Amino acid sequence: MTRPDAAPPPSATAGPPSPLADPAAVDAFGDDLREARFDAGTVPELLGTSAHRALGRGEVFAAERVTRGGAALETLVRLFLLGLDEPASAVAAALPRLGADRAVAEGVLERAGDRLRAALDVRPHADDVAEYLVVSDPDFELRPGPVRPDHVLGIGAASLSLARAVIRAEVDHALDIGTGCGIQSLHLSSHAGSIVATDTNPRALALAGATARLNGLDWDLRLGGLYEPVGTETFDLVVSNPPFVVGPGETRYTYRDSGMAGDEVCRALVTGAAQRLRPGGTAQFLANWVVRTGTDWRSRVGGWVQETGCDAWVVQRELADPAEYVALWGKDAGETGAAADAVAGRWLDWLQQQDVEAIGMGVITLRRSGADDPDVVLDELTGPGDEVTGEEAAAFLARRRWLRSVDDRGLLATRLSLAPDVLLEERSLPGPDGWTGVLRMLRRPTGPGATLQVDEWGRSLLAGCTGLAPLGLLVELLAGAHGLDPDAVAAAVLPSVRDGITRGLLHPVEHTDPAA
Repeated sequence: MTRPDAAPPPSATAGPPSPLADPAAVDAFGDDLREARFDAGTVPELLGTSAHRALGRGEVFAAERVTRGGAALETLVRLFLLGLDEPASAVAAALPRLGADRAVAEGVLERAGDRLRAALDVRPHADDVAEYLVVSDPDFELRPGPVRPDHVLGIGAASLSLARAVIRAEVDHALDIGTGCGIQSLHLSSHAGSIVATDTNPRALALAGATARLNGLDWDLRLGGLYEPVGTETFDLVVSNPPFVVGPGETRYTYRDSGMAGDEVCRALVTGAAQRLRPGGTAQFLANWVVRTGTDWRSRVGGWVQETGCDAWVVQRELADPAEYVALWGKDAGETGAAADAVAGRWLDWLQQQDVEAIGMGVITLRRSGADDPDVVLDELTGPGDEVTGEEAAAFLARRRWLRSVDDRGLLATRLSLAPDVLLEERSLPGPDGWTGVLRMLRRPTGPGATLQVDEWGRSLLAGCTGLAPLGLLVELLAGAHGLDPDAVAAAVLPSVRDGITRGLLHPVEHTDPAA
């Protein structure tokens, strides 16, 4: 059977190119949503625990059953969260300020016979600081068929992963590259004085602008890709959830496809970061990268970050098989049938031609420290609890900076304390003489990569790290107990001590000048 040529990108659905373009309409819409209490607290209360959980799994039946009363909030939930058609009279009652006709004209709703349905996805979202309303396009689960080529992605797992990973220190000037619906800029608004948000998709900027206005925020929205819209402007914080999908360079959907082949968009994003960071500034990106047969991903991505001259922490969270990767992104766009199979076939052919064995996925954190010898750590952390958070990223960079400033003599003069939540796990195998220890591991219940394998010496030494005595004294006591040379013991244990500090298992209590 001959495979057909790849299908062309799907045509855009009908609708205004710039939805919610009228600020007065956005304000009226926001007033209606707030009046109905369409928010992150009230909606779950309306649905109840069971229906709310089911909706989170994409199951709408239970939520549909409990929202049949005709109240304004119920109508809004059915429209924007369940994707249901509603009578025009119910919609008019739920949107008294905006009005049904104006909602259609502004691209918020569309007509389905004598009923109305949502043309946009509007949903509540909350973080630890505030509650928000987010405007995006409905995904394929709410609107059957492939999404539009200029589809604006809503709140997804990737965007939430980046939001959790961003360091939330107060900054003056922040940049959000590839803002989409504006979810990263929403989170930045809690700790950034000013925000520039960019995107190559005009529709994305329109919806990000609506998101900002609905939440009483003001962002500097600019059209363009990568760093082109900001020129030589510099920032304290740069974040990006870019269109990172690894492929042959086609642009079928702007939210995932950069038009650059392979992982070139992520390489360009990383290598261009230092020039846009102020001294001490931080950049944090989600990224995908190519892993070719017989190669180590660290060599490829490590080359990118070394080129920046920044300190870096790169965490590979997943490693995807090419066939699974292509299937995932085809499903994400809602593509099915022979045309989708043709696209997937060409995509897989290209990956095979490029000798791509797997696709790595992870988060990259850069810090413009000004160090002559930048500190670069590349981790593969795929277990539960290894997710990068902003708090952990900030602590990791601080620990690495401290370690770089302290030589071995200084470290031996430091009092160290085990983190309060550290556990010692020991595993043994049975033998003719009883149990034989085969593994000793320090572990924190939370924190990416927070483990340290130790030998019997390390076990004994770290048990004494209570913050009361300098490390050097503990080494001398350990050496004396075993009749060993203290310098030899120090040389053996210091690398593990440094690893323990890196992973947050050990903390310096004080640093005494060894020359004093």
